[in-house]
Amino acid sequence: MSREQELRAGLAQLALSLDDAQVAKLLSYLDLIAKWNKVYNLTAVRPEDMLSQHLLDSLAAVGPLQRQVGEQPARLLDVGSGAGLPGVVFAICCPALKVDCVDTVGKKAAFIQQAAAQLQLLNLRGVHDRVENLAGPYDVISSRAFASLPDFVSWSAEALAENGVWLAMKGKHPEAELAELAGTAEVFHVEQLQVPGLDAERCIVWMRKPLRAESATGQPVDGL
Repeated sequence: MSREQELRAGLAQLALSLDDAQVAKLLSYLDLIAKWNKVYNLTAVRPEDMLSQHLLDSLAAVGPLQRQVGEQPARLLDVGSGAGLPGVVFAICCPALKVDCVDTVGKKAAFIQQAAAQLQLLNLRGVHDRVENLAGPYDVISSRAFASLPDFVSWSAEALAENGVWLAMKGKHPEAELAELAGTAEVFHVEQLQVPGLDAERCIVWMRKPLRAESATGQPVDGL
């Protein structure tokens, strides 16, 4: 099976409908990672494993993201994006989404900028900064194997829109991390993912800012 056939089979399993141009951009993106990885050390994953471990793994989150944001234009911040996973994949699959990929490593942010130029993704931008310095507001803030949930929420809270959501891609159900959130975020869904060609547990932890209630004086107080 060719690489394109494997990708298309995975897309079918994920019930994702992409046009030929989007499929071509996903494959070109893999080529860019392999090329730049020789100099910039973007990932430790071997080229032959990138399709399943990087591309299809990120594509598994596209359907859930689309169901969450709908077809409306929205802003997404991908934190600790590294080689652009899943941010670049989101930008390719969701043209209405404006995606910023932030990383503290300059060469990784530069790679995102290069990918945006070569793949002609006007909705993609690489940002060399710390997430704590970004103001937003972003409708969705995503991460993939970036940090613990409490750290992810703490570092990016100022950038999240009031009605925005966090999308944290995780492996096994992170029971301990969920317990440590302690009111800093409201977990409204833990969504199990099935990644084609990958025999490993994956999930998305969906979170939003805690609800705020009105006190007897009419002043807002922290809620759940």
